[in-house]
Amino acid sequence: MRVGVVPLDDRDGTVAEEEVVRACLLQTPPRLPPWLGYDPVGSELFEQITELPTYYLTRVERGLLERYSSDLAEQLGCGRLAELGSGSAKKTALLLESCVRLRATTYLPIDVDRSMLESSGAMLSAQMDGLEVTGLWGRYEAGLEWLRTYPGDPLAVAFLGSSFGNTTREERDGLLDEIARSLRPGERFLLSADLDKSREALEACYNDPPGYSAFADFRLNYLTQLNRRYGAGFVLDDFVPEAHYNAATSTVEGILRARDDRTVPIPGLGLTLHVPRGHFVNVGYSVKFNGERLVRDVGAHGFSLRSQWRDHETQYGFFLFSRDEL
Repeated sequence: MRVGVVPLDDRDGTVAEEEVVRACLLQTPPRLPPWLGYDPVGSELFEQITELPTYYLTRVERGLLERYSSDLAEQLGCGRLAELGSGSAKKTALLLESCVRLRATTYLPIDVDRSMLESSGAMLSAQMDGLEVTGLWGRYEAGLEWLRTYPGDPLAVAFLGSSFGNTTREERDGLLDEIARSLRPGERFLLSADLDKSREALEACYNDPPGYSAFADFRLNYLTQLNRRYGAGFVLDDFVPEAHYNAATSTVEGILRARDDRTVPIPGLGLTLHVPRGHFVNVGYSVKFNGERLVRDVGAHGFSLRSQWRDHETQYGFFLFSRDEL
């Protein structure tokens, strides 16, 4: 089947990349948006993370899809499926296989890594008859704007991999509004989310086990991206990558902690970043949700829950919403 990639203009209706990164770095503590780490190197490192023996999220999500993909595909009830942050789409393939058994399907993956869009699209099209793939190369907001600009058959939007938790509350609210604007009444929004659990389980999941370095390398790659894109002067060995659980906010925070006082110019963003010894740059939020509160929060943006599928042992779930009547 046909495979294509559409480059999106992130400046058309969305905030410019440089403005987003600069605003994040001016926060206290400074942080970096999650999409900045997903160049080809970062995408490959994240694939390595998903294979770590302590990283349960991918295995649990895959298990849920293996059990329930037929039910999910039937309830999605559409011929077009867009996915935010599609990555390798290896798990999504399980859902798409069930979709194409029911109807011809157009898959619209949205990702900032063009090479990943091309490779995953080629893989999926080779595996499945009845599937058309059009990759949307850019950030979530630009992909959702493209969906609004080019309407077509009934649409569902999927946000898998528990990536919904990689944002602040303000960012989640804004994204839910964008998704709601992209869907017509009755169309579906499929969300996967990791639910809150013990500090021990979460910190084991988000730190490298002995003998591995995928998480550390992935977090340091954010600094490499700042050096490459904006001419920053970060020395990677000056920072210690780690993750800790903040119980007050139910959030795992991936950080880069400064070994000593560091003052780093970032000329491409027009700022100089000062990080005192022991302080850190945040390179990843992973919010853990209460399921009932999550349903209420999503519902406040014009959605109604239709179904949910949970792994009760690890407290992870899929939540399928329908866009309300306007």
